[in-house]
Amino acid sequence: MKYMMLVCADELAELSQAQRALVPAATHEWVTEMKDRGIRLTGDQLSAVSDATTVRVRDAEVLLSDGPFAETKEQIAGFDIIECADLDQAIEVAAKHPVASFGSIEVRPFRQP
Repeated sequence: MKYMMLVCADELAELSQAQRALVPAATHEWVTEMKDRGIRLTGDQLSAVSDATTVRVRDAEVLLSDGPFAETKEQIAGFDIIECADLDQAIEVAAKHPVASFGSIEVRPFRQP
């Protein structure tokens, strides 16, 4: 089954210099492990939330707003699409992601036809 992992973190979170230095290397290790296990299909980081544009259509009028779709402390920082045997394995994979230690990982299955 395929799952979308939404990697969420507070862009303004105060991480130590050491923590900030470890995240890229730890993420690279996680990506390598999941690719080697045949689990990670694709994924990427996103630009800062300040670069986001939210699009809505109301009464046939296109409404644009700068920034994220909701006011939250955590923003979507990236995503991964994984293929796992079941939700238990998807949770195990998400728990190993480095951002899970200071942010959150939302795991959601793709809708089945």
